[in-house]
Order: sequence, then C-alpha cells, then structure tokens
Amino acid sequence: MESSRTRHALQYQRFTRLDRALHIGMIVSFISLALTGMTLKFSYTGWAAFMARRLGGYEGAGFIHRSAAILMFGLFVVHLWDLNRKRIREHGGSILKLIFGPGSMLFDKRDLLELIGTLKWFVGAGPRPRYGRWTYWEKFDYFAVFWGIFIIGSTGLMLWFPVLFTTVLPGWLINVATIIHSDEALLATGFIFTVHFFNTHLRPEKFPMDTVVFTGRMSVAEFRRDKPAEYDALVASGKLEENLVEPYQPVVIRTIRAFAWTALTIGTLIVLWIVYAMVFAYR
Repeated sequence: MESSRTRHALQYQRFTRLDRALHIGMIVSFISLALTGMTLKFSYTGWAAFMARRLGGYEGAGFIHRSAAILMFGLFVVHLWDLNRKRIREHGGSILKLIFGPGSMLFDKRDLLELIGTLKWFVGAGPRPRYGRWTYWEKFDYFAVFWGIFIIGSTGLMLWFPVLFTTVLPGWLINVATIIHSDEALLATGFIFTVHFFNTHLRPEKFPMDTVVFTGRMSVAEFRRDKPAEYDALVASGKLEENLVEPYQPVVIRTIRAFAWTALTIGTLIVLWIVYAMVFAYR
C-alpha cells in the first residue's frame, strides 16, 4: 500500500533539463522574432508603430530581431550536438538507429494509422488512438523548426549580409529572399500561435495549459491516459519506476505558469494584430 501511495505521488520524467531549456529558449527567440518581424512587416499599421516605439524604434526592432535569430541558430546547433550525444550514448554510435530506431521523430506507417484513427475518433467512429512516445502532430511541429531554420534562416542571412551573398549570387535573389523570408515568417507565426497553441494547450484534455514541456514531468495517471502505448511499453520492460521523480514545489509551478501565460498572451495578440493588418490595412 505504501509503495502504491508513493508511486501515485511521483511523476513521470518526460523531458530532460536540456530539452526544457532549449524549448524555453526557443519560445523566447521565436516570440521576439515574431513580434519584431511582424512589426517591421506591417510598419504602416497603428499597432506596429505603437510596438516600434516601445522597442526602440524600427532600428531597435531590427537589432532585437537579429539578436533573437542568433539565439535561435545557437539553440539549433546545441540541439544537433545533443542528438549526436544521444547517438553515441544510446545507440552505440549508429546514426541509422538514431534516425530509424525506437523513439525516432521520422514519420512512419503508425503515424498515418494514428491520423486516420484520430479523425475517426473526432466524429465518434472509433476509439481514441493509443498514442506512443511521439504523435504525428508533435513530429510535424518538430520538423517545422528544421524547415524554418533552413528557409527563413537562410533568407534572413541573405538580407542581413546582402553584399557578402551577392559576391557569389545574382542580385535579384535578394528580392526573392525578401519575399520568401517575409511570407514564410508570416506562415510560421500564424501556425505556431494557432495550430501549435491548440495542439499543446487548448485541446480539451490539456486546456487551459499543458506545462509538461516546461516542468519536464507529468502525473502517472496523465501519462497513462495521454501516451498509453509508451506507458504499456515501459511497464512491460520494468523501466517505468526508474523514470519517476518527485513533483516540483507549487511556487515553481506558479512561476512556470506565469511564463507560459505570458507567452500565450503575446502569441494570441500577435495573431489578432496580423488578422487586423491583413483584413483592414494590408498593402
């Protein structure tokens, strides 16, 4: 009985400290990029002028934008370093096991079946899929960052250092880079602050907020309900107990929630400002 009560009080450790730090850094950098980037893109609107004054003018907004871009590039490099470390430590140095082994972020047949099962579940035509370590929408979000770093990041560097790039590339590519950078950034901002926000925080079972990516841990009951396939696999292998940890103190949770609510509020406001600019003031 005592063991059962103790286990009930413990929580499942889902993310490492580095995972959480990288995600928090990504939030700070992305919101900074989105806020300053949309302020520059829609500079002719009243809300953009209002924000620019509080960011040190459009020149100040540009400085913040480039600083946030450096931070995001740095986070990406650290993540690649962490992947290589996991390749060596957990997969015996095999890159194939890292890419295709258990826990891989690559899409596979299971994701297609879970997508179909989810659609059936939405309309009451089937049970909720037994999701595993990663769901198809989490994988999509993950690779969206790679796409953003490559497309938005590369075009951003071209706009930042046009003289350097035009020593080897034709000048007209700078105009193309301007369009791609602006429109892809708008798409990314809209996606993150609507679809991603819904998937991670606004789903009925998570509303009003899912704090697991900030705390790195979740209750065993929530883990069993949210990721039943992964839960069953850990129980069957006898590894569940070694992944159980003490929950954080309430003051830590309150601090995390304050940060998360701030990010949610800023993201929602940015979406509303974008909609206003596109509908009532677009040029």
